[in-house]
Amino acid sequence: MSTLPTPEDLLAGICETRLVAIVRGTDGGAAAKAALAAMEEGFRYVEIALTTPDALAAIRTVRAAAPAGCFVGAGTVLTAADVADVADAGGQFTVTPALASSIEESARLGIPVLAGALTPSEAYEAMNRGATAVKLFPASIGGPGYLKALRDPFPGIPFIAVGGVGLEEAPAYWDAGAIAVGLGGPLFGDAGSGGDLAPMRARARAFVDTAAGYGRRSPAEPAR
Repeated sequence: MSTLPTPEDLLAGICETRLVAIVRGTDGGAAAKAALAAMEEGFRYVEIALTTPDALAAIRTVRAAAPAGCFVGAGTVLTAADVADVADAGGQFTVTPALASSIEESARLGIPVLAGALTPSEAYEAMNRGATAVKLFPASIGGPGYLKALRDPFPGIPFIAVGGVGLEEAPAYWDAGAIAVGLGGPLFGDAGSGGDLAPMRARARAFVDTAAGYGRRSPAEPAR
């Protein structure tokens, strides 16, 4: 069972893998199984959204059974009370959809936090509040071009593109400077609600292979 990573270690690991998985469903038990399946296929960072019924129990289950080197966090973390609940459940990082009080509370407790932001002002404010990285959400509104424009004045902010990012879109976000992409529906489908895990596992392998192949590219080689 992996321990709580430091913000620096979490950031380095996400930069290396280029992937974060996002489970959101209608069944906490199914969400836990889906999260563990993603880890078994090569994902090291998986968040379970608190909007999923029994999400905290699912986080406990995944934390206890996660393969070595894998980490489970909580998504849709909005309040200081949410942070306390996640920490008690063994969550190893938090994720927000917006600028919420959970950012400061996570940072205060030393829990890495991926803070949701869309505009330049929000991205800047998220980092000022102690975010480990900025979750650009929803990324599909502006696409890779918008991300590149954001990075021009903020080259030091680590951005994770989330929302409407699938297998075909991921390389363009990496090219635009995203350290990683966050994958929900395009990865899990209905697995978090009890759907078949087999096609989800196949999609997970495809994402992992694509990220690994991107990492092996020479700097001058275009994404395919």
